[in-house]
Amino acid sequence: MAYKFEEYFDLPVQAKDGGPQVPHWFSNLVTVVLGAVARVAFRLEPQHIQKIRAFQGRSGVLVTANHTSFLDVVMLYLVIRPNQWIRFMARDTLFANAGGLMGYLIARLGAFPVARDSADRTSIKRAAAMLKRGEIVGIMPEGTRRGKSGTEPKIHAGAAFVARMGKVPILPATVRNAEKVKQKGQGLRFPKITVDFGDPVLLSDFDFVDKRDRLDAASWYVMRESFALFQNVPREQVDMVALFPTGRDFTQLFAEHPLPQHTVEQVLAQMEGQASGELSSGDVAKGA
Repeated sequence: MAYKFEEYFDLPVQAKDGGPQVPHWFSNLVTVVLGAVARVAFRLEPQHIQKIRAFQGRSGVLVTANHTSFLDVVMLYLVIRPNQWIRFMARDTLFANAGGLMGYLIARLGAFPVARDSADRTSIKRAAAMLKRGEIVGIMPEGTRRGKSGTEPKIHAGAAFVARMGKVPILPATVRNAEKVKQKGQGLRFPKITVDFGDPVLLSDFDFVDKRDRLDAASWYVMRESFALFQNVPREQVDMVALFPTGRDFTQLFAEHPLPQHTVEQVLAQMEGQASGELSSGDVAKGA
């Protein structure tokens, strides 16, 4: 049986004009069933959920998180739904699993593919379009689960590039204890899992960084924010060299040039003010 799921990649999750959209019933069913299991088995608890809720109906936002388990994606999805959607960028090989059935299922949940370790322009444009129409896009900048493969951990700059293309802030997040559910050589465990959201990061704050390094530095910074949430420590205490031993280190750069800290409301007010200013300028130009 052939499963056709590509049509869902470019559909909105909430059509504003009554047009076609990703069907909601399947996502709602998955959220209710898996959400109940997660709350009972893992005492799933969101922390600072208001930071993601504030974007609803006001702006798109790119959510980034560290990646320790396949459950990271599941738990993030469950705490954000059903009030909002998060559309995860997933490696393209997942969509071919089980003869395409996996692709059909996760596409109905809002996921879309990206070719790993390549400049996938189609995926980037697709993510930017989602963000511009006010949706939430989720990216794991590490690209693969930490410690689950033989690949060296590294930070992909694509997250910052997508945020720049979509003209949205980045919201760091983390999932704690998901990696403890199933560890190599051990049985299944049921730890308490929490999903935590940090403060938004604006790409404009990185303008002092050399243009050639700006996207790498921004992606490094938001990953440090996620690990600070994960380890529950101040950002300055995160040892990024230990986490990414072969990657570039920007610790000294941000020690010398600390970024301003923003609340979600400050960021949204600034974005709405800029949008209002652009509209006023356009009205003047038209002679309104």
